[in-house]
Parts: sequence; structure tokens; C-alpha cells
Amino acid sequence: MEDHNVSPFNALPPIVVALAVVIFGLELMFQAATAGFLGGAGGIGWRLAAYQDYAVLDQVWTWMITNGIYPTEHLVRFVTYPLIHASFVHAAFVVVFILALGKMVAEVYSALAFIAVFWVSAVAGALGFVVFLDSDMPLVGGYPGVYGLIGAFTFLMWMRAEAEGTRQMRAFGLIGALLAIQLLFALINGEFGTVVADFTGFVTGLLLSFVVSPGGWTRLLGRMRQR
Repeated sequence: MEDHNVSPFNALPPIVVALAVVIFGLELMFQAATAGFLGGAGGIGWRLAAYQDYAVLDQVWTWMITNGIYPTEHLVRFVTYPLIHASFVHAAFVVVFILALGKMVAEVYSALAFIAVFWVSAVAGALGFVVFLDSDMPLVGGYPGVYGLIGAFTFLMWMRAEAEGTRQMRAFGLIGALLAIQLLFALINGEFGTVVADFTGFVTGLLLSFVVSPGGWTRLLGRMRQR
């Protein structure tokens, strides 16, 4: 008999649930603070304060490069920014993607590999944001990490297509559609920062999968020897 009381989270790898809970929990905290339930009158400014302390800012990067000084309090921004979001909807979409893609990726990858793909892709996306652009907008949110997971998912689809002897380029259908939508909105808004960060995250997740996926390192060495 089917048990209708079983939680849907039971089907998800724990590391995926943990990441989603942290991100959504922080967003609920900001929502409660904005509504006046946390932090009193000062709670309204919690999100802005988080931007100032934890978002990736091109001005801060330029200051570090110009002065040759890299304080830990600013370097940590590249790791913390994926946890801070601009709005409830922003955070909700990131969580939905993490749950959907995370289930498919984390069921194949180890928990450590899953986290590595998400956060290394996020760091790479932030570097792409500050190196290739001169944006006045802060970079926040988990999308570069999510796009890293899309890269890992693309890798899995690519390997499956190779094993089945089908067209491997179909594996890139999802990223192609998402980037097309993003480019359209970027053209409308005149802001390409998130597109660069997300695409950098995707490429990082895809390339990293050659190393951290099960048997990935052995497979990579084998292909290098064949060449």
C-alpha cells in the first residue's frame, strides 16, 4: 500500500536538502526582518547590510587589485554571495533549481562533489563578473552555482548520449534555452553581469565534472592518452 505520509524530501539527497534549507532559511529571515518581526526597526536594513558585507562588488575588486591588498573580509564575498538574494522570488527560483537539478546530480556525484560543483562554479562566476565587466550592480544569489549544476547535468546527459550512441549535442539543449532567455532579458535591461557570471558558472561546472564525477579522472586521463 502506498504511504501518502512519506515526505517528498526523503527522495532527495540530504546535501541537496541542506543547501536548499540554508538558502531559503536566510531568505525567510530577511522577509521576517523586513516585516518587522526580527531586529526591530533595524531589521528593515538587514538585506542592504548583507549586500554591503557579503555581495560581490566590482568596486571592491578594483580597490583590491589597485592596492594589491586582499583582505579576508572581502575575499569571503566570493563564497558568501550565493546565499544572499535580492527577493523572495529570486531565492525561491534558486531553491527550485537546486532541488530539481540537485536530485539528478547528487544521486550520481558524491556529496562533496555536489558541493564542489556548486561553490567552485559560484566562485568562478563571481570572478567572471568582476574580471570581464565593470558593473555598478552587486552580484548576489545562487544562480552561478545553479548554472554549475546545469553544467554537471549537461555532462551526465552528454555521457549518457555517448553510451547510447545518440546525438550528444542534445545535452546542451537546456543551457541553450536558458541562456537565450537570459540574453533577451539582458538586452531589455541593459545589464549583462548575471549572464557572464552564470555562463562562467556553467562552463566551470561542466569542466569540473570531468574530474569530480564518478570515474571522471580516470576517464579524462584515458582520453588524454588517446590523443
